Amino acid sequence: MLVRAFIPAHITAFFVPAFHDDPLKAGSLGAGINLSKGTNVFASIETGTLERHIHVAFNGESVKRENAAITYSVADELVPGDFIGEVEIWQYFDFPNGYGFGNSAGGALGTALSLSYAFGGTWLRAAQTAHKHEVINRGGLGDVIAQLAGGIEVRVKAGGPGYGVVDNLFFEDYKVLVVPLGRLSTKEVLDGDVIKSIEIEGRKALENLLKEPRPERMMALARGFAEKTGLLSGELLELARELDRVLSNPPSMIMLGRGLFALVRDKELENAKNLLADLNLPYDVAEIYAERPKVGRWVG
Repeated sequence: MLVRAFIPAHITAFFVPAFHDDPLKAGSLGAGINLSKGTNVFASIETGTLERHIHVAFNGESVKRENAAITYSVADELVPGDFIGEVEIWQYFDFPNGYGFGNSAGGALGTALSLSYAFGGTWLRAAQTAHKHEVINRGGLGDVIAQLAGGIEVRVKAGGPGYGVVDNLFFEDYKVLVVPLGRLSTKEVLDGDVIKSIEIEGRKALENLLKEPRPERMMALARGFAEKTGLLSGELLELARELDRVLSNPPSMIMLGRGLFALVRDKELENAKNLLADLNLPYDVAEIYAERPKVGRWVG
């Protein structure tokens, strides 16, 4: 059997981490956007062998267990203990790993949904398994529940699926421009001194967004959060100010990655693309993905 799952990439605009001894009660408050590009996971399940074997690959390349701890942990939990055979999990990412697009959560959730589809299970149990191993392995706090919600999401109560609460903003006619420039370690940020500033500014941003729940307001609050915490600085801040000249909504920093994102309309997109081309910088454009993830049997 071959099963395929698609999980949207997720960009966090601003956040407040919420730590808890119970991984399902840990999570984050905040807001973000799901993209039409993301992670495709293919799970191949074959019986008839004499041994149980689980194999993981990223973008076609085999990955050792220590470099894919989250995916292997999800698979170990969801592949039945009495299963004998080959389980191959192939993950393909539209965006680079470590750049703030929720790839870790996408791989975990895609794996959990694919294996649950193949062996039996529910959406909630699959999502909780993905979230739990994301938290335990410090992959992230809020991406799984945000990816389940789709669209422009607002996390109003922290926690994993079944515990946290997510709302959505209405939107129309927007695309998402992303400028991915490099990696940023989520673990290092969450373990660093900046965490107190993130908690203060993130709560302020969420409170203000709930008073005026519009995408445009979210982008303005995201930019303020990024600058006030000091996460957006230096050359990245200079680039954001360059884009300010050609966009109606302020771009902000991808949380957590070294890059920018912006909500743009078609009429201003060409100017932004020309500016980035002149600066010889990479960029991509995606639609806002307003559905929940997809999973089903893959036939070709």
